[in-house]
Amino acid sequence: MTRLIVAAGGGGDAVAAAMLDAALYGDEDRAVIFTYAWDRLLIDPVPGPRGARDFTGLEQLTLSVSAVPAEARPIAPAGSTLPRLAAELPHTFALLDPHQGVEGVTRQLEELVSLLEPESIDLLDVGGDILARGDEPTLKSPLADALVLAACCQVNAPIRLLVAGPGLDGELPLDDLRDLLGPVVHTFTAKDTESVSSVLEWHPSEATGMLAATARGVRGTCEVRDAGLPVALTDEGPVIHEVDIDDALSRNQLARAIMTTIDLSEVETHSREICGYSEIDYERNKAAWLSEQPPSELDPEAILSKLDNFKTEARSRGITHTTFRHLTEVLNLNGHQRKDLRTLLINSHPEQYEAPLWRITTRPE
Repeated sequence: MTRLIVAAGGGGDAVAAAMLDAALYGDEDRAVIFTYAWDRLLIDPVPGPRGARDFTGLEQLTLSVSAVPAEARPIAPAGSTLPRLAAELPHTFALLDPHQGVEGVTRQLEELVSLLEPESIDLLDVGGDILARGDEPTLKSPLADALVLAACCQVNAPIRLLVAGPGLDGELPLDDLRDLLGPVVHTFTAKDTESVSSVLEWHPSEATGMLAATARGVRGTCEVRDAGLPVALTDEGPVIHEVDIDDALSRNQLARAIMTTIDLSEVETHSREICGYSEIDYERNKAAWLSEQPPSELDPEAILSKLDNFKTEARSRGITHTTFRHLTEVLNLNGHQRKDLRTLLINSHPEQYEAPLWRITTRPE
């Protein structure tokens, strides 16, 4: 028996897909996870998603789809978390390459379905921004989800859309999503996170990190991303809902507009027209800004002093938790220093580590 799970966004959705596989189908299941190689600039300094041409050591699955094994390597200066995921998890990670637009991704999906003849196909989105119209003021990254949604709706196979942890990506508030969510499929528990516990120790995904934290019982308000967005950690955090995929397409203006695109640049053009921006433009601008910043040193004494100031300010905003990715940006460190920062903080204040988050208050409020 083979199952196919499509991870809607980049980064941590692939980790969430592994959690989903174990939770719904059992530890012995080994789903194929179809996912972007699209990580934040802390991991991959090159803006946008990586394609097959950006790796060495890929394994050909079909004419248009390659798997990313543990031995694969991104071609410098690009980076990717997928080879390490392949080394630590038992799943096959099939590379979703969006550079030929929705038509290209649809073709890749059709080839995978033909090859695998899967027992089930799940399209998983952490947070719920796949349900965005496109004009919401809090929406930050609609392109990746819309592209995959548009492709899935054109594949001649039954695909179930699942939203895990509605609101956890900090883009669409939970209150805006409630009426769009269908029946509860599962609620993640602490046991469900065990299969990815080692991955959560190093993977930079904030939404999936909060998904796992809420499954482990963490509650409060977590500050995330470079913009410092507050995300509520509630009992809804570990819940997975089914959503009608046709309803999602009807709502998602960008997904409908890009159905026939044959190039990623076309998708970006539609995103600028409908949403007012492309998230890849944001990455380009940020990458250019980061390239001009002088390298910083991780001075433990100075870092802990800055951290005290951050904690004081965060508490005044009602924040109880944050992520190591957010702290890395707040403290003006680079992606390579995130691991050292994490080690420093856990060693100096182990009582504040609520894996994989960092607690900044005495107790969640």
